[in-house]
Amino acid sequence: MADGSVREKDPNDIELPIGKRTKFYRFLEILPGALSYSMIIALFVLSLISPTLGAIYLLIIIVITLVKAVGVAVRTYQGYQVVKAAMKVDWHKRVEDLKAPHEKFEELRGEEVKPEVGFIGIRKKQGQRRGIGNEYGFSEHIENLREISVAPSEYPKPEKIYHAVIMVAYNEGLETLEPSVEAVLNNTFDSKHVIFVLGYEERGGEEIEQSAIALQKKYKHEFYDFLIVKHPDGLKNEIKGKGPNLCYAAEELKVFVEKKHIPFENVIITSLDSDNRMSEKYLDYVTYEFVTHEDRQKLSYQPVALFTNNIWDASAPMRVIAVSNSFFNVINTMRPHLVRNFASHSQPMTALVAMNFWSKKTIVEDGHQYWRSLFFFKGDYNVLSVKVPIYQDAVLEETFWKTAKAQFVQLRRWDYGASDVAYVGVRMCDKKRRRMPLVSLFPKFWRLLDGHVTLAAMSPIVAFGGWVPSLMNPESRLVVAHNLPNTVSVVQMFASIGLFVMILLSLKMLPPRPARYKKSRKIFMVLQWILMPITAIVYQSAAAFYAQTRLMFGKYMENFDVTRKVVKK
Repeated sequence: MADGSVREKDPNDIELPIGKRTKFYRFLEILPGALSYSMIIALFVLSLISPTLGAIYLLIIIVITLVKAVGVAVRTYQGYQVVKAAMKVDWHKRVEDLKAPHEKFEELRGEEVKPEVGFIGIRKKQGQRRGIGNEYGFSEHIENLREISVAPSEYPKPEKIYHAVIMVAYNEGLETLEPSVEAVLNNTFDSKHVIFVLGYEERGGEEIEQSAIALQKKYKHEFYDFLIVKHPDGLKNEIKGKGPNLCYAAEELKVFVEKKHIPFENVIITSLDSDNRMSEKYLDYVTYEFVTHEDRQKLSYQPVALFTNNIWDASAPMRVIAVSNSFFNVINTMRPHLVRNFASHSQPMTALVAMNFWSKKTIVEDGHQYWRSLFFFKGDYNVLSVKVPIYQDAVLEETFWKTAKAQFVQLRRWDYGASDVAYVGVRMCDKKRRRMPLVSLFPKFWRLLDGHVTLAAMSPIVAFGGWVPSLMNPESRLVVAHNLPNTVSVVQMFASIGLFVMILLSLKMLPPRPARYKKSRKIFMVLQWILMPITAIVYQSAAAFYAQTRLMFGKYMENFDVTRKVVKK
């Protein structure tokens, strides 16, 4: 039975609980929200007891925020440089090199390996792995060729690799779906080794079914095959969401692959949302990493999600949120221990079949997949950062107010990932179900919990906390309390260095300006950042508190609120 339910627990079960939770599971569901509210309440209580205590508490939080802001600035620049360098690599050629590893090793090993430029301009030694110079990872490529040529039987043949791309849809139109299909078709990887699967919802109506049929007719002969799979409405033990649709399509794919006698171990499955447009290098990049890693079946492959498809059309607050989320994903390319499954990602079919694909019981099936995989492989699982983008849409509806509401709904769905705190916590505290050393799991659990609490509580504390000690003690004459707002303002000014870096890089990452907009619109792409404190509180913090509060009171979010994909013409 499912972990956390009141029924008998199976230590090998990796599914979410069904029905009533145990008291301990409920405690862990309450924990993120309780800590988030406690962080804010603590400032008022400490300030009431003593303005000095309140000021010290606030200053500690402010200093932590400043340190993180500096780290964000550095990591944003580093991540941007890495993505830019990885995009310049001919990944298709590198995959071709793997087909004759011994010959290519002999050919390339005599070439001079140029010094690779470091992340902040510091020269690295010749031959150092993972450089970002003119040839990103060139020395590592030579080493991979050498290792494969020594033991070729231990590595799969690149020419036998197939990609299965599952794109899920609800009721989107062809103007959204077709560009995503075209992006897969335009990959440098051989499209005849790509199985395209379009999974659509029965509840999406007649229009999505007709769109699916039209796409299959147009693209069937462009790929190895183009499958369309209708996910029936109302199946048991499923929420109404992306996960069940994805799993249903994957089951049909499994039958198809078996029928075609393609070994599961040679198939890599990529999940796509309907607005996701992958880089033309993505499939070759994933193929390269899959072939060259010995633990390939225990890896997921995570691209950099950039929300820039329609960034010129989005309204200013949504642009700020979209770019901020994009930079968060860019930053994670520099922190491999923090990379998690998010939105579109790839995973070997062998692993997915063994664990029954994705969860059908959560609206955050992407992030939750990391934890399912981690426990399934008993801790021997990692997410590998694939440093090229998959481009996604910023939130856009017909009117500003509809867009504003849709943005909040999307963020609260993402923030419902706080539900994984209980899922991980019950296993961490039970040796039989932990299935991995506590010393390696606890830091992951702590980062999960801290991330959700920080997301909810930090922005309002930093924005308004400076006034609390003096407001709670209006008669206090302590200088530290009355000068606190000025102190906070000075710290915030230094923290804005990170914002300045983000503004400069955001301008470099913009897609070409549509002809319907004047050059002056770029000015608003800079001015929009004055909204960042507002979006951080009204959206990021409020959405996190909403999701955590629902968890606290057991009001589970079991309906996937689809973000509409409006295309502006």
